[in-house]
Amino acid sequence: MDNTNPSLSISNPHPEHTDWMQKSGLVLVLSGLSVLFLAFIGIAKQAPLILFVLSFGMLLSGSVIYTIRTYLTVHEGVKNNHNFSRSLTSRGVLAWMLGILITLFYIIIYWYPQLLQNVISIMNPFSNLLRGRPADRWFLYGSLYTTAVLAMGFKALLKYRYSNYQRIRTSSVIFFQLAFSFLIPGLLQLFNQPEFYFSYFWPLKYDYLFPSTVHSLINHPGGMGVFMVFWGAAITFIATPILTYFFGKRWYCSWVCGCGGLANTAGDPFRQLSDKSIKAWKIERWSVYSVLVFIIITTILLWINSITNGSIFGELSQNFAKAYGFFIGAIFSGVIGVGFYPIMGTRVWCRFGCPMAAILGIQQKFFSRFRITTNGGQCISCGNCSTYCEMGIDVRSYAQKGQNIVRASCVGCGICATVCPRGVLKLENGSVQNRVSNQPILIGNNSVRLNEQL
Repeated sequence: MDNTNPSLSISNPHPEHTDWMQKSGLVLVLSGLSVLFLAFIGIAKQAPLILFVLSFGMLLSGSVIYTIRTYLTVHEGVKNNHNFSRSLTSRGVLAWMLGILITLFYIIIYWYPQLLQNVISIMNPFSNLLRGRPADRWFLYGSLYTTAVLAMGFKALLKYRYSNYQRIRTSSVIFFQLAFSFLIPGLLQLFNQPEFYFSYFWPLKYDYLFPSTVHSLINHPGGMGVFMVFWGAAITFIATPILTYFFGKRWYCSWVCGCGGLANTAGDPFRQLSDKSIKAWKIERWSVYSVLVFIIITTILLWINSITNGSIFGELSQNFAKAYGFFIGAIFSGVIGVGFYPIMGTRVWCRFGCPMAAILGIQQKFFSRFRITTNGGQCISCGNCSTYCEMGIDVRSYAQKGQNIVRASCVGCGICATVCPRGVLKLENGSVQNRVSNQPILIGNNSVRLNEQL
């Protein structure tokens, strides 16, 4: 007989177990994935509507059941228990397996889509309803992407339900992904208009300012293309600097962007894996700004080539565009950017490659009212803020010194403030002047000596 007093036990005498309701949710998720696998190998492809409803229905319902049971049965507050002891969230065998599977999926959908033809075919009923045409690989990808944001976004809403900022921010990225990045582009095709993503802008959506895209939109019947060109240019050159001045880059990177939306929902379990070292920071700065320079030069060369009717920079500009589309648009943002979630954290693309994050970061660093203020005297150096910063910022070092955090890479997700047990950090907008505070915090003997001097 074990006479151990649970109240004196260092370890939890009643460890958490997966109950029947959680198991039911997991079974549904696995069943949904199994249906997709059956479609992949060509079984029962004669019933695409049934396969579509079963697969996506079980994926969403299973995720909702598991999430509700997991988070609504515990008190409010962030529970990041066992993140560094679980194989999936600490670069273990399961993490590597998941990373390889996601990477393989991106390689197949980019370069070998014929292998997914059976899975694509089960999307035809939904694609015909939404777009008025059969599904293709990008409709399958968009459907899976949006499903992941919806399912894991619901989880994030419950996990961070005590934080108003996180609830509103998560609801925002779910809305923009579902409406602006999935439903509206589909409906535009239904009405024979160009497919256009209103929540993506140049330089992230790099071809939106390419001459070929602009000419194609302007010459499209109906006039909708002209509005799209105007929308893209106005957001890129007018709205973006204004919004970044008032709110920092968070208005886009953490509230609107689909890349950030996936990172902060499906990628949330892996945010602690971001590299916080100085070496990573140096690589980040060289990498992300190199990509920005690359797309600026490419866009300029293409326009010069267009204006001169191909007499200047003709082949060079086309080669630049192809190289950017392959190495940055496909390999970096897709294969590495998402496939490496379980190994390098959730913001690999946003941190090291996204040109939109780079240009917004410059504006945030020098021309924005946004900052994260710190109450250093309350900091207990627990390190939660640094651990769960997806952008690899050593937030704790700023808090210990009582300095405001004004960093180009900060996406304003607010998780550092959310996981802080002492309320040390606060996301604020204030005067552009004196944003960077280098006043040291005075504790212990330092404060005594200061009183003596006074």
